Amino acid sequence: MDISRKTDYALRMMSALVHNPGTVLSVRTAAEENNIPYSFARSIQHDLAEAGIITSTRGAHGGMSLAVDPESVTLLDVVQAVQGPVCLTACDFCGAEETPCPRKAFCSFNPIWNGAQKLLETYLASFTLSEAALGTGADRVDALTEALSSFIPQSDGGDSDEAASA
Repeated sequence: MDISRKTDYALRMMSALVHNPGTVLSVRTAAEENNIPYSFARSIQHDLAEAGIITSTRGAHGGMSLAVDPESVTLLDVVQAVQGPVCLTACDFCGAEETPCPRKAFCSFNPIWNGAQKLLETYLASFTLSEAALGTGADRVDALTEALSSFIPQSDGGDSDEAASA
């Protein structure tokens, strides 16, 4: 799964809204301040409004504002609003034009890919938009990755051939 440029831009726009709570932010201003092409920013605004994450206001003093509490919206919510379901492989149904892999029922790798899928979704869902935008969730990254590393078998520090010849 790639985090698309559109998702990166959406997160920049959402960060601007988190840093300016209670305001209506011009899409043009958000685009200019975050080096986002204006037409792309308009498309992102549409996707975020469709998902109910922002409210769009038309007119001379229009723009976008948060429609949700940034403490309750996760990074997973924003990613899915902009680029659709998080999908690591074609094992499962991930979109209107995709079908599950025909080997899914007997593939020994399917449970592994599904586990990775769940880990990624859980990880992205563990950070709120507010934490990400304000940088307050960064301290948990090390703890989360350390917890995951406890599942990785540790090597004995040496090559088995070297140990045998010593």
